[in-house]
Amino acid sequence: MNLITIFAEDLKNEFKGYNLNGFSKDLMAGMTVAAVALPLAIAFGVGSGATAAAGLVTAIIGGIVIGTFSGASFQISGPTGAMTAILVTLSAKYGMQGILIACFLAGVMLVAAGILRLGRMIYFIPASVITGFTSGIAIIIALGQLDNLFRVKSTGDLAITKVLSYFTEGFSPDLPTAFIGFLVMILMIIWPKKWNEKIPSSLAALVIILILNYYLKLDVAVVGDIPKTILLDDRLTFDSLKSGQIWDFFIPALSIAALAMIESLLCGASAGKMKNEKLNGDRELIAQGIGNMVIPLFGGVPATAAIARTSVGIKAGAGTRVTSIIHSVILLLSMFILAPVMSAIPLSALSGVLIVTAWRMNDWENIHFIFDHKFKSGIAKFFITMGATVVLDLTQAIIIGVAFSSILIMVRLTDIDINLSDIDNKRLEEIGIFIPKISSKVRIAYLTGTIFFAVVDKIVNQLSELENTKVLILSMRGVPVIDVTGVQGLIELIKTLREHGIEVMFTSVQPKVLKKMQRGGIVELVGEANIFRSAEEAIIIAHTHI
Repeated sequence: MNLITIFAEDLKNEFKGYNLNGFSKDLMAGMTVAAVALPLAIAFGVGSGATAAAGLVTAIIGGIVIGTFSGASFQISGPTGAMTAILVTLSAKYGMQGILIACFLAGVMLVAAGILRLGRMIYFIPASVITGFTSGIAIIIALGQLDNLFRVKSTGDLAITKVLSYFTEGFSPDLPTAFIGFLVMILMIIWPKKWNEKIPSSLAALVIILILNYYLKLDVAVVGDIPKTILLDDRLTFDSLKSGQIWDFFIPALSIAALAMIESLLCGASAGKMKNEKLNGDRELIAQGIGNMVIPLFGGVPATAAIARTSVGIKAGAGTRVTSIIHSVILLLSMFILAPVMSAIPLSALSGVLIVTAWRMNDWENIHFIFDHKFKSGIAKFFITMGATVVLDLTQAIIIGVAFSSILIMVRLTDIDINLSDIDNKRLEEIGIFIPKISSKVRIAYLTGTIFFAVVDKIVNQLSELENTKVLILSMRGVPVIDVTGVQGLIELIKTLREHGIEVMFTSVQPKVLKKMQRGGIVELVGEANIFRSAEEAIIIAHTHI
């Protein structure tokens, strides 16, 4: 079945028996999600180098468009903290039009990825790489908020260069601005979890700050006017998509598409376990692509599925994708009704929200697991990916992390275990096999690992020079794979041993490996009579040969 047929079938199953009771659950869940999404949408809009209105438009359009075509009933999309790490640099270099163009191109890439059925690619990225990537993004978000948090000015494209500029150009924080930012962080941290289920800590902190600043009237920078429309003045027009410019934004668009793919599929995999529903990864990518092509036409920034909003929706009783649409409708109403209030939010308060959000977006459970159990390779992958994310481009960081993981796997594969031992007569006698001392001329080598080009020399060097041996039995139970070079290496080993008067037998060969050995001529070389199911059978026949 094609994706459209599968989508229609999924919708039919999703809304089977849907009634007023189901709608009321989606309504309550949508209202709850909107309460979480409202402050985050404003914060992520400003944090991206765009505007609060752009963040709200992204959440509204993303919730409706992406939510409608999503690969599962529970996904809720909008602006995210991870995306701000890319967009703030893009905005500084190209302005808002750069964000809009890159967003549209990223949408095209995501649709293509879904059509090409790349939805399972996320499962090829190691967990420690994703964890390091997420932590690196959290650092970028936090460092990127220092300007608004302290009302200072930095220079540079990367977060790390911005911080270094404080030392060269001076750092003079504004105390009232910093006071508001740190107060927001404190409020979000100490806000009771029980209360958080009713009123999100970010929303509560912003309300308290608005009330406080209303009376104190501190001289701090605020969000500013929020237009009462979802069709913003600064939006993408097709005149902006000139052929020459498209190539300039190809790499930023690729970074946005890669991040949207990772975030959305990870969110789907995690939330799917919560709701016991499987995400259709390919359709999710197409939905994300369509959404990110539509959003810039309204003036919004790139969107992805967001685990915070999605998990809140599931816990609040969301049954269908109607929850995502309702959350968008409520955000739209809030934009019209609460625009004057939202425009008075201090920028440092939003910085405080983003810094706490960045801290919480770390996968602390996985980080503790890797470090508590002292997985050296996992720790190395975590730090390398995190460092590359902070210092380099986000797409490069993922590539570096995956490449490093692949190198580690290659190194492990080259470390094949060869355990050469004499025949244990006592053990054989225990199972009823009695062989005279002549069995000392029979030796057995247990091979464990993949036999491919990188380990051939080790096998040949270690087994080609054996003294006082007439028969060598190669136990292949621990060999799952053998390649062409491995087959050639075994043929070389067999011929070398025969020159020294040593016969070779094989035992416990796995079916796939045996087929490769037959195709490569090893079976013909040693004879089918010298390939056995167990080591005991091989030992008995070897004894009769001697």
